[in-house]
Amino acid sequence: MQTLVHAARRYPIVAATILVAVVGLALWLAGAAAAVQWLFSGFGLFVAGIEAVGMARQLRRGSFGIDFLAITAIVATVLVGEYLATLIIVLMLSGGAALEDYAVNRAKRELNALLKRAPQVAHRVRDGQAEVEDVPAGEVRVGDLILVRPAEIVPVDGDLVSDGAAFDESSLTGESLPVERGSGDPVLSGSINGRAAATIRATSTAANSQYQQIIALVEEASASKAPVVRLADRYAVPFTAVSLAIAGLAWLLSGDPTRFAEVLVVATPCPLLISAPVAFMGGMSRAARNGIIVKGGGVLETLARARTVVFDKTGTLTHGQPTIVGVRPEHPFTERNLLALAASAEQYSSHVLAASVIVAARDRGLELTSTERASEVPANGVVARLGDLEVMVGKLSFVADRAPDAAATPLDGGELAIYVAVDGRFAGSIVAADRLRDNAKATISAFAARGVRDTVMLTGDARPTAEHIAELVGITRVQADCLPRDKVDAVRAIAGRPVIMVGDGVNDAPVLAAADVGIAMGAKGATAASESADVVILLDDLSRTARAVAIGQDTIRIALQSIWLGIALSLGLMLLAAFGFIPATAGALSQELVDLATILNALRAIGGRRDAAVSAASTPVRLAPSAART
Repeated sequence: MQTLVHAARRYPIVAATILVAVVGLALWLAGAAAAVQWLFSGFGLFVAGIEAVGMARQLRRGSFGIDFLAITAIVATVLVGEYLATLIIVLMLSGGAALEDYAVNRAKRELNALLKRAPQVAHRVRDGQAEVEDVPAGEVRVGDLILVRPAEIVPVDGDLVSDGAAFDESSLTGESLPVERGSGDPVLSGSINGRAAATIRATSTAANSQYQQIIALVEEASASKAPVVRLADRYAVPFTAVSLAIAGLAWLLSGDPTRFAEVLVVATPCPLLISAPVAFMGGMSRAARNGIIVKGGGVLETLARARTVVFDKTGTLTHGQPTIVGVRPEHPFTERNLLALAASAEQYSSHVLAASVIVAARDRGLELTSTERASEVPANGVVARLGDLEVMVGKLSFVADRAPDAAATPLDGGELAIYVAVDGRFAGSIVAADRLRDNAKATISAFAARGVRDTVMLTGDARPTAEHIAELVGITRVQADCLPRDKVDAVRAIAGRPVIMVGDGVNDAPVLAAADVGIAMGAKGATAASESADVVILLDDLSRTARAVAIGQDTIRIALQSIWLGIALSLGLMLLAAFGFIPATAGALSQELVDLATILNALRAIGGRRDAAVSAASTPVRLAPSAART
């Protein structure tokens, strides 16, 4: 019941039309047919007046819509006494507008989740005291000491006071690995602390910090988007002109003004008003069955016309999580015992790469050794006493202090290495990489097959890594070392429009909003990216981005077919009415058959079969070493 009340408030004309129809039916059953005619006709003229006011506002803005013909048709049916046709035209007019409004405004919560994710509380440390007080993030002042607990979001920009810490900045910069910070280094708000508590000294208030600047970019980009023109409005002027010309000629040649009204009865623009929204809703339903949420019919139309696609790298083309892709032992160590020793030591490290080493060891069924004698040197590595062995794991410079024979491991295109020493002797290295998504290359090819051949990568990662991945998947242009503002500027500068942007992190939220169509990989990506995007992929499947374009193109093709079918049938009926073969009453009934035909055709957009998922062998991708313990 509450849902019905909400729908009635949101679409009052539709609700009022249904109510008038119910009251009219009751009056007709009571034998008051004259009252029904007055009720339907009066209500039709009332709605026509409302629409006329809206049309006048549109004309002042230089826009001419299909509503003019609908208003004329309502008035014409009233004049010839076809009051039932009057109500049907009103229902089609208001119902089509409601469907379109629902399709366009499904997701008006673009910034809500972004604002909710913004850090709300800060743990302020009183100078010279061990006491910590929780205060709203907005009350933090420059110079305050802030405690950031493990896995917490940094509330404000600051400088690190602790000796060292690792921060996950992937949602801000696109860097897939945690960034090591030493004492005095800057720390960005919105980044996520590692597995050890850290203390920072605030250098900005919450309002002036990096995260809030990203929110402002999203607001700015969203506000700058041009509204989508309704598909039916593009046919408004020619269809209206032809309809009025036929009606006028029929009146002129016959000398009977009734012919004018009879032609306009069958010229009602219901097929144009209703077929596109129905097709859009069908396309959106088909997309949802494929794990793709499309936020409005206009988005499908823009997807269908797209000419350029832009990708983020980390978390979009790649999985965004480092995995172990190689173990390179030095004699006499083997791969298995080197990995087992390293994983045993890494149990006592807070670095995210430690988790990757442990997972790799457990996947191979290796037994890990526990110890009570282990210590971590922040931003460098860990030392552990495992039985009679002293094991060091971490950066090359860290390991080389105890093992002078340690040597850099040859790496390819952005690989990173974790070095291991045992009892002061270099034992080897473990190589990590981020894996390219299985179907990344096939997705680029699928875009090209759909006419989207201009491909771009925008990433905050290092250029060698970006270029390496671009070469693997077939992307033509690369811009690396990008901050959020750089990405927004780059997308706005692209000439081949419309532009699709595919991303997943908080740093992608502004550019997703700035693109003609923003597609967020929402299965694992940040909520902020999903909320600022026009399309959200609910599955961790990059190929769905190209499928969204295919669904958009199919939907627009069916919508246009429905519009042209309606126009062709309406023109045929208009010509018959012009020669007096179709009276007004029969014309109203025949026009509803035209409406039914166009709606049934438009519903074909909902019948697309779910595409089979593409599976291919995973390809390891080389990571930039900028943030690694290397």
